[in-house]
Amino acid sequence: MQYYCIQHSTSLERMSETVKRPVSKYRKEQAAATRARIAEAAQRLFARDGYGSTSTTAIATEAGVGDRTVFAVFGNKRDILNDICERWLERAGARELAQSTLAEPDSRQRLRGAAHWLTVLYSTDFDVVRILDAARDEDADTRSLIRGKLRGRNGTMDRLIESVSDDLIVPLRQAQSIFRAYAAGGVYEALVVDGQWSAAQFDEWLAATLEWQLMAGVAQETR
Repeated sequence: MQYYCIQHSTSLERMSETVKRPVSKYRKEQAAATRARIAEAAQRLFARDGYGSTSTTAIATEAGVGDRTVFAVFGNKRDILNDICERWLERAGARELAQSTLAEPDSRQRLRGAAHWLTVLYSTDFDVVRILDAARDEDADTRSLIRGKLRGRNGTMDRLIESVSDDLIVPLRQAQSIFRAYAAGGVYEALVVDGQWSAAQFDEWLAATLEWQLMAGVAQETR
């Protein structure tokens, strides 16, 4: 009898584990879905109404959740903005694209890859660029967050240009500054958003411009 009880108890424990695992996975999926819904709702409102003018209550209403849920998931708007940025980078595959570009053996292709990296980043979701620009006048913590994001972007851009330093016809720091200048959101907005260029047209224009201004091979060919 005792053996049966032990065996029966073990069977019940296994059944309990089997039942609990799907529930735990389901809860995680639900939590992730709620987080994504809040971030997406916030992005729509930030883009439409501005970061400073959007309240957490408005975000909760747009996402179809309660105010408490927003605070439980994120804590504050700044955390939501950070999540929006991270999701943007993931959708663009920005980190992976930078790594594959740096691994390209041909320096000319690495430079063109730098232009492509920026094009993919902006064309994936230019609204995030606008949101970050508009949020620069907010509180000190938000400004610090945005500066950190820009340092990350600029650091990647600098590494991409540094990877072709042996073939540059201008000093490295000058070349990096030129690339950053073309990365200003207003350039993409003027040409693609307002000028109705395609992302492919912007990509080719930026790649050709960087080659012409920065690469020794192009300078020699045009003499």
